[in-house]
Amino acid sequence: MKVFNKPFTQQEAIPEEGISAALNVMRSGRLHRYNTLPDEKSETDLLEIEFAEYQGVPYCLACSSGGYALHVAMRAAGVQSGDKVLCNAFTLAPVPGSIHNSGAVPVFVDVADDYSIDLEDLESKAASSGAKFFMLSHMRGHLADMDRIMAICERYHLFLIEDCAHTMGASWNGKKSGTFGDIACFSAQTYKHVNSGEGGFLTTRHSDVMARAIMYSGSYMLYERHFAAPPKEAFEQIRFDTPNYSGRMDNLRAAILRPQIANLDAQCERWSCRYRVIEAILTRCADILLPERPAAEAFVGSSIQFSLPSFAAPQMLDVVKRCGERGVVLKWFGDAEPKDYTSRYDSWRYLEDMPKLPKTEQILASLLDMRIPLTFSEEDCALIAEIIVEVIGECE
Repeated sequence: MKVFNKPFTQQEAIPEEGISAALNVMRSGRLHRYNTLPDEKSETDLLEIEFAEYQGVPYCLACSSGGYALHVAMRAAGVQSGDKVLCNAFTLAPVPGSIHNSGAVPVFVDVADDYSIDLEDLESKAASSGAKFFMLSHMRGHLADMDRIMAICERYHLFLIEDCAHTMGASWNGKKSGTFGDIACFSAQTYKHVNSGEGGFLTTRHSDVMARAIMYSGSYMLYERHFAAPPKEAFEQIRFDTPNYSGRMDNLRAAILRPQIANLDAQCERWSCRYRVIEAILTRCADILLPERPAAEAFVGSSIQFSLPSFAAPQMLDVVKRCGERGVVLKWFGDAEPKDYTSRYDSWRYLEDMPKLPKTEQILASLLDMRIPLTFSEEDCALIAEIIVEVIGECE
């Protein structure tokens, strides 16, 4: 019987360049981003400049986490208590959490058969809800048709916040994920595409939005020390009226991240190679449904999702259990009981008047998810896929 013996949570080591830079920061004792000499750029400043350049946007703010970036994005966008915010029903808990944190009300949009947001339901709810804000999660790395998304946003005057936690390095028709909307948020948490343990980015092309975000982040009156930021004039009208929600990134994490950003495209290609190995084997199994990825979508294969449409809930649990016994860790998004990161929309019970979404529940009922760490070789990936296919055959 085939068994896999490597952990699914083990990441690659931080690049030596990052380790060396982190040691220099620690030896200096100057971990705080504003602990700099006049006109000196800190590691955090340099990281913001470099990520803004990578994205091709003028402004970037490094944050303490991706979830904090989502929260600040809501505030900087001007969301007020009671406002309605369109968002994916198929997403992770920090997304509705950030909407709730701002006092706003989420309007959940169904998931489509390809695991991206359902564009027909989005159009319908944009027309009927009166929402003026849209937080779009590119959930598990699946990009919806961004041309249609932008047409809907323009038609209903939606302020678009892109949650790019799973699409750093991805693109649609050659345009980078995170450059379509008004604000984009990224994560640098350990299981994302760059790793600082916790961390995140907020990017935008709007000077007023970035000025508010910088003030919210806890800049005190040190906003002139930001270099991937608008000029000081942008802060004049807001600096006394914007609360401090301290969530800055420190120089230690920035030092760790800078070489990872420089090498991001190469890492994305390595993920894609591993994804394709797994995909090729899974597609041979008649019970497995893998939606075809659009040609316009250049995705990052750091995880893979597939469905078992003919399997009932007991069979889904059996597949997860048996694969786990053979060393392959799968997550099931259809479980009514939230486990790890797979909470379902109806488990967020702090939200009031939760609607039923039968289409979303039906799709999630057969949806499995698996991480693809770069510590796995392509041979490892082939073995993992073979085990999955064998287990599914046993559970039919």
